Amino acid sequence: MNATDHLHELGQSLWLDNITRGLLVTGTLQRYLRDFAVTGLTSNPTIFDHAIRNTDLYDTAIHEKAAEGKSGEALFLDLALADLTQAADLFRPIHEATAGVDGWVSLEVSPLLVNDAVATVREAAQLHARAQRANLFIKIPGTPAGVIAIEESIFAGVPVNVTLLFSREQYLAAAAAYLRGIERRITAGLDPKVGSVASIFVSRWDVAVKDKVPEALHNHLGIAIAKRAYRAYRELLVSPRWRKLADAGAQPQRLLWASTGTKDPAAPDTLYLQALAAPNTINTIPEKTLLAFADHGTVSGSMAADGGDAETVLAAFAQAGVDEAALATQLQREGAESFSKSWGDLMAVIASKSATLVKSESGGGRKHD
Repeated sequence: MNATDHLHELGQSLWLDNITRGLLVTGTLQRYLRDFAVTGLTSNPTIFDHAIRNTDLYDTAIHEKAAEGKSGEALFLDLALADLTQAADLFRPIHEATAGVDGWVSLEVSPLLVNDAVATVREAAQLHARAQRANLFIKIPGTPAGVIAIEESIFAGVPVNVTLLFSREQYLAAAAAYLRGIERRITAGLDPKVGSVASIFVSRWDVAVKDKVPEALHNHLGIAIAKRAYRAYRELLVSPRWRKLADAGAQPQRLLWASTGTKDPAAPDTLYLQALAAPNTINTIPEKTLLAFADHGTVSGSMAADGGDAETVLAAFAQAGVDEAALATQLQREGAESFSKSWGDLMAVIASKSATLVKSESGGGRKHD
């Protein structure tokens, strides 16, 4: 039994923060399910940009779709949905065995819609309907416009992975949107069981302050932020408001730790997995981190329900001049900008490959996988 099995026994789900056609066609993803207790996965524009740019596994599909006249976002969604529906089918037995708690995959709405709630709601509904998979989340950022879209999408019955959350306050805003959506469904006589997770980004905190605080504080801020959010999560789950919804048949919006690959080469490569072990949560991790944790990770206990030393650690950062609230806003904005850039890069590589592959065929030398 390796450390991933220990986390599974603790009650924490491990999801892979990656999706490539190679993972699917080689059986690697299936092996991760079997050997490392992986029970879901997430995707984002950066992941797909790297997968399409750095392999030729998508070239035949790009060529065929370009020849049909498809381009840009429409072509990309064909590629992404082909991968994610296959992955969703692989995780379906887990989804069914856990009554919809686990076994999810995620697809993000266009990052260009980050400030447009109406368009986000429309695209979320379209993507979910098109996928035709009960275990596919639509990722919506927890920005001010995103919070509006989250409530409306939950009310519409669309499962949502809330992304780009960086603080307790941002998490609570997303959780409240989820609750309102479920409450509206109950009032309307609809099924209150709509899946959702809320994703707290962790390592980006430590990257942001590394050169601004004493070395003794390095790699402690993200974990403290996560601990504070975990306390809020545990308190929400015992609140009268939530208990009423649970009694009506609703499932909790689970807390998910994102951005948990170690960025500091001086820190342990399993730092965030070991620190964020907690029941009824999810940790979504890159392949490199998954393999490292399975090889030499340890599980030494569970995160304290009351947040442990979070407030003491955060006070030390405040004393060092870190404005946690301002930084949370900055990180969310930068995260949205980063995904928008990756989206642009993704559209560019698809356009470039489309042109090259079509040109190659017209010259009599079509490129194959």
